[in-house]
Amino acid sequence: MKFELREHLAKLPLPSTTTWPEGVWDVGVFEHGSMSMIVFAPQGTDYQTSHTQDEIYVVMQGSGVLELAGEPVRCQQGDVLFVPAGVKHRFIEMDDLVTWAIFYGPDGGETP
Repeated sequence: MKFELREHLAKLPLPSTTTWPEGVWDVGVFEHGSMSMIVFAPQGTDYQTSHTQDEIYVVMQGSGVLELAGEPVRCQQGDVLFVPAGVKHRFIEMDDLVTWAIFYGPDGGETP
């Protein structure tokens, strides 16, 4: 299967919600079994904290800083970031940041 970034970016932003008052900056792209993939292009404040599954970000455009368990991790186009299930994280700096975010595995994450 092929997924075109441009096609899914054109759907953003989605309307604001209680959790995302500045608008929703992610859109679902694909699901298969325990795996799901979204385009995530945060703007303003990133309100996410942690997820029940392991997560991989593939930075497709721009740059940013991912706050991962309280530690800053700089990233730019071409980088891949791993976030274990249950670990608090959010982007605290974003410069035209666009990512594929892929969630997978059982709740609680994969066994090391």
